[in-house]
Amino acid sequence: MAGALLRTGRRESKFQVMNVKCPTCGKSAEYSPENKSRPFCSERCKLIDLGEWASGNYAIPVQTPPEPEEFEAALEAGNDPGVLH
Repeated sequence: MAGALLRTGRRESKFQVMNVKCPTCGKSAEYSPENKSRPFCSERCKLIDLGEWASGNYAIPVQTPPEPEEFEAALEAGNDPGVLH
């Protein structure tokens, strides 16, 4: 992997160019400032991923907070109220 010089304002810093797997198609993609679609291999893969998020096919899982009664019961039992048993 080659190094490159990155100019940010007045500072210059070296960074290592990495190859990563495109999250959409699995092809190798260069992870560097020159690849405007990073971490994707192309604008097409980037837009496919965006479409999946917009359509609701991708989602970040969330844990539903306990009901007040469950919270109080956990506290009374000496358990962590954030972890229901």
